[in-house]
Amino acid sequence: MTRINDTSSPAIAARAGMAPLMQHSSLTRFLIARVGSITAQQMLMLAISWHMYDLTSSAWYLGLVGLFQFMPGLATTFVAGHCADRMHRGKIVAACLAAQAVTAALLAISTMTHVVTRDLLLGLSLVLGAIRPFQMSGQQALLPMLVPQPLLARAMALSTVVQQVCIIAGPALGGLLFATGVNALYLTCAAVFCVSAVMYALIRYDYVAPPREPVTAATVLAGLRFVWSNPLLLGGISLDLFAVLFGGATALLPVYAREILHVGPQGLGLLRSAPAVGALCVGLVLSRRAIRNSVGKKLLIAVAVYGVSIVAFGVSRSFPLSLLLLAISGGADTISVIVRQTLVQLETPDRMRGRVAAVNTLFIGASNQLGEFESGLAATVFGVIGSVVLGGCATVLVSVAWSRLFKPLARRDTLH
Repeated sequence: MTRINDTSSPAIAARAGMAPLMQHSSLTRFLIARVGSITAQQMLMLAISWHMYDLTSSAWYLGLVGLFQFMPGLATTFVAGHCADRMHRGKIVAACLAAQAVTAALLAISTMTHVVTRDLLLGLSLVLGAIRPFQMSGQQALLPMLVPQPLLARAMALSTVVQQVCIIAGPALGGLLFATGVNALYLTCAAVFCVSAVMYALIRYDYVAPPREPVTAATVLAGLRFVWSNPLLLGGISLDLFAVLFGGATALLPVYAREILHVGPQGLGLLRSAPAVGALCVGLVLSRRAIRNSVGKKLLIAVAVYGVSIVAFGVSRSFPLSLLLLAISGGADTISVIVRQTLVQLETPDRMRGRVAAVNTLFIGASNQLGEFESGLAATVFGVIGSVVLGGCATVLVSVAWSRLFKPLARRDTLH
């Protein structure tokens, strides 16, 4: 469950019920830049994962890629949130994308000169992991500044639709470029990152530099204290953490593509895109008609559906059925993402959004990158299929447990 067609066209936006949103030029720039950055990131991660498996033929090293992306985030997340509340958020994201362009270029050069190794891939994964908290904190805290608050839930849905279009297109395009050579894929990523960085740097919003105050542990960790003291936010963010930590199967998709479904790198691109297809369909519905009641209950049900679909995917031997099950998981995940992210933004004052977004980023990183390591480790112990099935079952149990542990979340009726 990773946290995508031209949605910026006025005609398409109107059909999706998004015409009022697209009147905001800064939001349009944000979405265009988001298309490029997410597409490039999806292609880059596809290339790194397949490249690593091609070098090692090991699920363990696929898991290590996720772990190495997670570890540096522990050191940079809270600093990233503090920066997002003190600096221009668009420029922070632009700098992060420029750094990723350099990383992709280094991968291309090392591949062309035949010096690429598993250690180099792991080292650059550390770099990407250190960058990600700054990018995600800036992006999450930036969006509420671009639209009026009454339109925020629909803007979140539209942003999710754009994300899912890119998650569909990115791996599919990456798979095609991979057929011409991994160098072409890395160089394309570098170019797209550069264009997106320029677009983010051009985003304008009412930015007022906050009053200077000493940088202390208390100010840096204020977002963590805010989330910890709010059972609604703590429940929503931790639900995503444990659901994806156990239920995510992304790290093992190269194994499924090669060893179980026998579909190669092009099939891997489709497998990585399939969750986004379901997410796109659900996101389009929610961008037109937001969830209006019983949001907590629907959030928990969506997480349970996600877990069940992962269990079924784990035992599937049919490529079309596997694609369908991954699409269902993506649709269920989108309900969770939109509800959770909207609640986080609406329950957080703007002066705290960067630091709360940093906490959210840390939990997302733990669920995605640490979840990839957990998948690789579990696959080593229980086998690939056993790892995926047990993870999906654990996700269903998490949904049930959270309905009891976090009553304010389970009983939340509306987003506002």
